[in-house]
Amino acid sequence: MKISQLVDRVPGGLMVVPLFLGMVVNTFFPHLLKIGGYTEALSNVGYPTVLGMYLFAVGTRMTLKTAPRMLKRGFGIMGVKMAVAIAIAVGIVAHFFHGEVLGLSTLALLVALGDTNGGMFMALTSVMGDKEDVGTYVPQSIETGPFLTMVILVGAGLANIPWLSMVSVIAPIFAGAILGNLDRGAREFCAKHQPIIVPFMAFTLGQTVNLGNVIHGGLSGVLLGLIVVCCTGAACIFADKKLGGTGIAGAAASSTAGNSAAVPAAIALADPHYATIAPVATVQVAASLIVTAILTPLLTSWVYRRVQAQRALAGSVVVEETVVEAEVEGRRVIRGEVGTSLEPAIDSVYSV
Repeated sequence: MKISQLVDRVPGGLMVVPLFLGMVVNTFFPHLLKIGGYTEALSNVGYPTVLGMYLFAVGTRMTLKTAPRMLKRGFGIMGVKMAVAIAIAVGIVAHFFHGEVLGLSTLALLVALGDTNGGMFMALTSVMGDKEDVGTYVPQSIETGPFLTMVILVGAGLANIPWLSMVSVIAPIFAGAILGNLDRGAREFCAKHQPIIVPFMAFTLGQTVNLGNVIHGGLSGVLLGLIVVCCTGAACIFADKKLGGTGIAGAAASSTAGNSAAVPAAIALADPHYATIAPVATVQVAASLIVTAILTPLLTSWVYRRVQAQRALAGSVVVEETVVEAEVEGRRVIRGEVGTSLEPAIDSVYSV
């Protein structure tokens, strides 16, 4: 059986499939793995440990040797994406709709809107963009994990999270960043093996969610994905173009990260007030991941075709101008206005 190939066919399958399996175990066999020892470590009990490993691995990829232009565009795209998330989740939903609208909570909106799917971003920009487009994800990777979400919720007065809990989230990332900048070999090792952690993180996370919540979160999760693509897509494309890009990197950032499904539970661990809505938010964010995994490549492809068409049009204009100049030069030679041979002018026409 080619199970891995089947998993790869699912958008974000490495995260989504184990997440769903964990939900099944928790819903129908809640005590299956609760037998103690190493087996119970693969249940929801082991989730914080696996998440810490993942954050450390992510941190090793944050290097300081990035071109200034890449940093400017990367921070610009990230800043706009977070601004949209804050404006919608905190500025509108939290203050005007008492924290929920159309079944979407402030937590779900903030998490889904504020974190980009890094694997998809790099895959799309590698194919349709250039090296600079790919490199803009380095500063954007700061979005990864629950830290920024915690900071925003605390800053807006929507959560009461002890500062040590916030430090405990960023500490593995910071430690990984130090190691990654000191040792290239360690950075490459962690980057190569980071995907191994993802299914275990997803499986243990899934065991914090009951499938009964899917009924409440499924359709609203699809709506959440549409909001992510439309709102962050338009804003990030605009920001990317203003900062000197083509808009391709901005379009590729209009997604929800696979690891974002882990953030609501992490927030609930830090602030128990979110424990009741975290399971539904997890399902909604996971649904948004799937929706954006389908729509974000389509949006990026559309922007790419527009960029290619504009470049082709600009190239044809240059060619036409060159031919016209060569023909004018040729007529001037024929009339004896220029004391040179006609051959260079003719050659220039045919070389175009």
